[in-house]
Amino acid sequence: MVRARPLAAAALLAASCTVGPDYERPPIDSPEAWREAAAADSSIADLPWWQLLGDPALEEAIRVALEENRDLRIAVERIEEARARYGFTRAELYPWLDATGAGGRLRISDGTLAHLPESATDVDEHKSIFAAGLALSWEIDFFGRIRRAAEADRAAMLATEEARRSVVLTLVSEVARVYVEMRDFDRRLEIARRTLESRREYVELAQTRFEGGITPELDWRQSEAEFHRIQALVHEFERLVAVKENELSVLLGRNPSSIGRGRPVEELQVPPSIPAGLPSALLERRPDVRQAEEELASSFARIGEAKALLYPRISLTGSFGYASTELDEWLEPSSRSWSVLGGLLQPLFHAGELRRQVEIRESQQRQALLAYQGTILRAFGEVEDSLVGYRTTGEQRRALGSRVEAERKVLDLSETRYRGGVAAYLEVLDAQRSLFSAELEEVETVRDHVVSLIILYKSLGGGWSETPATAAAGPGAEGKRGP
Repeated sequence: MVRARPLAAAALLAASCTVGPDYERPPIDSPEAWREAAAADSSIADLPWWQLLGDPALEEAIRVALEENRDLRIAVERIEEARARYGFTRAELYPWLDATGAGGRLRISDGTLAHLPESATDVDEHKSIFAAGLALSWEIDFFGRIRRAAEADRAAMLATEEARRSVVLTLVSEVARVYVEMRDFDRRLEIARRTLESRREYVELAQTRFEGGITPELDWRQSEAEFHRIQALVHEFERLVAVKENELSVLLGRNPSSIGRGRPVEELQVPPSIPAGLPSALLERRPDVRQAEEELASSFARIGEAKALLYPRISLTGSFGYASTELDEWLEPSSRSWSVLGGLLQPLFHAGELRRQVEIRESQQRQALLAYQGTILRAFGEVEDSLVGYRTTGEQRRALGSRVEAERKVLDLSETRYRGGVAAYLEVLDAQRSLFSAELEEVETVRDHVVSLIILYKSLGGGWSETPATAAAGPGAEGKRGP
């Protein structure tokens, strides 16, 4: 117990000599509220992703992507690599113990034998050697070089965990976006096919009226041209649907194939108003911001690691073992040997190399700080843009819905006038084209409205990174940075 006290005192003294700056979160000038949303304690980002749009087929697609996507698997392996590097560095804090052994024969040279005394006539020119023992080496981390390196590697490991969460957030938002775009093209294809059947009926009607001498051939040919225009659009939408299915299949980590459908795009859940929470909460929620902060913390620790190289490095080495030229005397007490040595290495002249290394680390720390601040600014900007996009696309959606209703009434009146012989077919054709265009624009705006919700959810650092499926997809970090 008495002998342990000096060792404990030495350990405490060594811990107190860590050089270099300690990390503290830099002050951030965050706005008190969003420009496009009132301040609120809650946020839509608190919702888990499976409650956001309410589509079971989309939920299943996201679960498959979280299990099979290759980019996410790469991100998980990077965490494993960073964890191993952290453990590799921490191992330097502890003593190293190695077992040694040797055995063999050697021949004494004739020159050596010639210089031996004449009395040494019984010297055998061949000798056997047997040795075994333990070797101990330990660098005492008096100035914190190893501890700073381990601190930097731990922060780098936490940064890779946040990078994995960024991949999860991006992956889920991409799956949701591509799925919504696919359902948008499904809906446009449905409208085009329905319109094509309507145009087919008008071709037959125009032909019958022309052959009956009621209308000119021009009406018939114009209806044919419109029919083939819609027919070409049908094939284009079929192509776009297949392309989106293939794109989504790749995100799901499988070969291109058909994708299961759920709700139509216009039936996906879209809340009338969005609680965005407080801007300051973004620092804790968004994984890219947290990753940038961990990289900043790592850069602080690297400065201490570089500065510690300017100070003495103290090490202890020791050995204990047996060595003999006779096998039967190998383990005798007389063959025992041991050593305990202390070492000190103090850099004196390295042509400024070590000072330049400190300057490099300090510059990297300043770069990391600027990157962290820039990431936060981009995060605030993305949220503001997303809030504006969600509001304006919602207003466009309502306006285009009203336009479609008006265009349908115009077409009904034009058809009544045409069948009654009051108006020319050109009036009907113009109304048909306007309605078809309005219907497609409405569906496109519905898609944009839903996608803007997905983008907003992502920009707020949505809760879909904290799911059972995500936890199964990759290991968690060994801890998060404290306050």
